Amino acid sequence: MTASAVAPLVERPDAAPSPNRRGRWRRRRTTALTPVAGLGLGITMLWFSLLVLIPLIAILVQASSGGWQAYWDALTSPQTAAALRLTVSQALLVTLVNIVMGTAIAWVLVRDRFWGKQFLEVVIDIPFALPTIVAGLVLLSLYGPSSPLGVDWANTRVAVFLAFLFVTLPFVVRTVQPVLLELEPEVEEAAASLGASRYVTFRSIILPALAPAITSGAALSFARGISEYGSLVLLSGNLPYSTEVASVRILSYVEGDKLTEAAAVASILLVVAVLVIVVLDIISRRVARHV
Repeated sequence: MTASAVAPLVERPDAAPSPNRRGRWRRRRTTALTPVAGLGLGITMLWFSLLVLIPLIAILVQASSGGWQAYWDALTSPQTAAALRLTVSQALLVTLVNIVMGTAIAWVLVRDRFWGKQFLEVVIDIPFALPTIVAGLVLLSLYGPSSPLGVDWANTRVAVFLAFLFVTLPFVVRTVQPVLLELEPEVEEAAASLGASRYVTFRSIILPALAPAITSGAALSFARGISEYGSLVLLSGNLPYSTEVASVRILSYVEGDKLTEAAAVASILLVVAVLVIVVLDIISRRVARHV
C-alpha cells in the first residue's frame, strides 16, 4: 500500500474531528442554565428542602442532642429493639409477598380480559384513599373476635402482617402496570417464533423491562410498611415485646416527653429505609443489565 493510500487513514492532529468524535464532544458538552431554568431549579430545591431535607436534618440533630450514650441506650432498650425487629422483619416479608402478588395482579389486569376488571381496578386503589384508622376497623371486623371467617388474629403478629399487607398492596401493582402496558407483544411473539420458551421469554425480555418498576414498587412498599401506625392501633393491640411496632414506640416516647429517644428510633427507621432503597436500586440495575 502506497503512502498516499495510507495517509487518509492516519488522523493528523490538525485534522478536523470525525463526525463520531464531534458527536461524543457534543454529548459531553454542558449547557448553562437559562434565567428561567435557574429560577425553577431554585424554587424546586427550596421547596424540597422545606418539606424533606430540613425536617430530616432536624430529626438527626434531635437524636444526637443527648449524646452518643443516650442515643445508644434508646436503641438498645429491650422494648425498642423488639419493636424495631418486628417492624423491619414484617415489612421485609410483606415486601417479598407484594413483589410476587403485585406483579401477578398487574399482569392479570393488563394481559387478561374478564368480567369485573374495572371494579378490581378501583378496589386496588382503596388502600391509598382509605384513612388508616378506618383500615384498622375493617381489618378488625374481618380478622378480630367477631370475624365472619371464624378466626381471631387480633393482638397477634399475624395482625401486624395483615395490616402492612393491606396498606402496601397497590404500590407494586401501580408501578408495574404502566410498564406492562408499554411492552410490545410483537417482541414476545418474535421470541416465541424463534423457539424461545415462555420461561426464556420472561427471563430475557419481560423481566429486565419490569425490574426497575418492581424494585421501585418494592421500595415504596417497604417504606410504607415501616412507617405504618393507624391500621395497627385497633388490630394489633400494641403489646410490648409482642405486637408493638416502631411507630407506636416513637409515639410512646413522645407522650413520655422523651423526644431524644423518639428521634433516635426515627433515625434508625430512616437509615433502614435508605439502605433498602439503595439495595433494591442496585439489584434492579444488575437485573436489567445482565438478565
